[in-house]
Formats: sequence, C-alpha cells, structure tokens
Amino acid sequence: MTAPLQTWQVLPHGKLTMIGGSMLTVTGDIHMPLMDLPRRMTVVRLHDARLVVYSAIALDEDEMIALEVWGSPAFLVVPSDKHRLDAKIWKDRYPTMQVVTPQGARAKVEELLKVDTVAPDFKDLDVEFIAVPGTRMHEAALMVNSASGCTLILNDLVGNIHGAKGFGGWLLRLAGFAGDEPHIPSVVRMMVVDDTAALRLQLMEWAAMPTLKRIVVSHGDVIEDNPRQVLRELAASLH
Repeated sequence: MTAPLQTWQVLPHGKLTMIGGSMLTVTGDIHMPLMDLPRRMTVVRLHDARLVVYSAIALDEDEMIALEVWGSPAFLVVPSDKHRLDAKIWKDRYPTMQVVTPQGARAKVEELLKVDTVAPDFKDLDVEFIAVPGTRMHEAALMVNSASGCTLILNDLVGNIHGAKGFGGWLLRLAGFAGDEPHIPSVVRMMVVDDTAALRLQLMEWAAMPTLKRIVVSHGDVIEDNPRQVLRELAASLH
C-alpha cells in the first residue's frame, strides 16, 4: 500500500465534474507495484457553502482554485483507514477543517493527524454521515438528499471498476473491485465485514428508499442504472 503523503503531491487525476447540483467528484489513479488503482474524491456542498470532502485527493492548482471558489472546505472525511493517502496534506492546507472518520478507523488515522469527531454535525439535514453497520465501524458513508433524489456515497464497500486490463486488471477482478457489475470486494468481506446480517439489513434499508438516484463509490463508476436493485443484489450476495 502506498505510504501516506507528507507534502502536497499531485498524482494523476481528471477534472471536477458536477453530480446532482450539490456535489463535485473527480477521479484519479494511484500507481502501485502491480496495478494502477482508480480512485475517486466526492465533495458535498452544504446549504451554507461549506464543503464536506470525502476521500480527499490532492488536485492541481486550477482544480483546487475551482473547488475553493465553489465553497469553503470544512469537513475532511477519511472514510476508512485505507484512505489516508492525502488526508494529512489536505489538513495541512486547510487547518480549520474538521477531520472525520468512523470509530473503527480512528486509531490508524490518528497515526497521521488528529481526528476531531466520529459523529459529525454538518448542521444540514440533507447530509448524513453513516458508520456502516457490519463493517467493524471501519467504513463511512454519506447520504445526500436533494430535490432531484438521494445520493449514497460509499467507500470500499462496493467496487465498480470497468475496463480494467492486463495483469493489474486481473488482480482487480480477482479482488472484486472490477468486473461487469458492482461487487462487494472479497478483500473487503475478509478484512472489514464482521456482521453480514447487519450489513445486509443496511443495504436493504437503502434499497427501500424510493428516492435513491445514484450510488457513488470510491473505486469505479457511479451507479445510476437502477441503484436500488443493485443494492438488493449486493445484499443477496452476502451469505
């Protein structure tokens, strides 16, 4: 695993794009010995223009300026202890940001930077922080409500990488991060999931939401084609 960055370093990434009117997202790649791992940062704009940054990625200056024009970085959500790569350098750049992580990841995250809370109050009823049940309190999600529907933002719990090629692609498919359809990666099941019944129930509760419009994942494409059915199938895969 790539060591957490200590100084601002920009790894390959794309352009910020808008989702649902109140969110920006950007994808990039982490070069690892056997593969290039696609990754995603998602930024939620609260009603007062403060920003919730989920799974931070250091961007080039043009994109960082665009982000700062859009809102004020206020919350730095480290959604698991596996997503610490850019956390410290974001906190160094924006010292007033509140660092947020689920309880199970807190000790590991605090090896790099102080965690302010495991239960943030965004002061915005349309944005909810969730420590995902059944994941040893190691995975955090966000639920974002808007007039056009709800967006569920997940971390490593679901992989949806398409078009992965070569040996690295084979490894990503073997791990369950890549494939023709979304999966709960096998490595996540082994290392993170400790209560399949609780996780299955949570997936089914999300699937029951009639306004759910999309699922955004940290590794792979946004899921907009019948996201409720995707969650039902993911729940059914837990046995």
